[in-house]
Amino acid sequence: QVQVVESGGGLVQAGESLRLSCTASELPFDLYDMGWFREAPGKEREAVICINRFGTTTYYTDSVNRFTISRDNAKRTLILQMNSLKPEDTGMYYCALGRRCSRVYAAIDYWGKGTLVNISS
Repeated sequence: QVQVVESGGGLVQAGESLRLSCTASELPFDLYDMGWFREAPGKEREAVICINRFGTTTYYTDSVNRFTISRDNAKRTLILQMNSLKPEDTGMYYCALGRRCSRVYAAIDYWGKGTLVNISS
């Protein structure tokens, strides 16, 4: 059974950093594109960033220059380094795996249960 597990969320102040991790088991990790979605309070879940199986990053929000996504296929781990965090970055962050990077929910094959990120001003 495929398991996708996020970790690393927490409460930090604006301007600080957080590092989120996602591990996935029971699937060919290196064949999937992987990314992060965010669900802010009262808002719909939205795509934030994605890295494809070739290592190319796609940004879906204004996270360029603040967020960095990376993957370690040998360790079956996806990393999201978030710097200069803002209160509007607050939300539940979900790891998402699919055959291609997309902001469309239907393109996602597997979801994690999420990790909460809370940025105070």
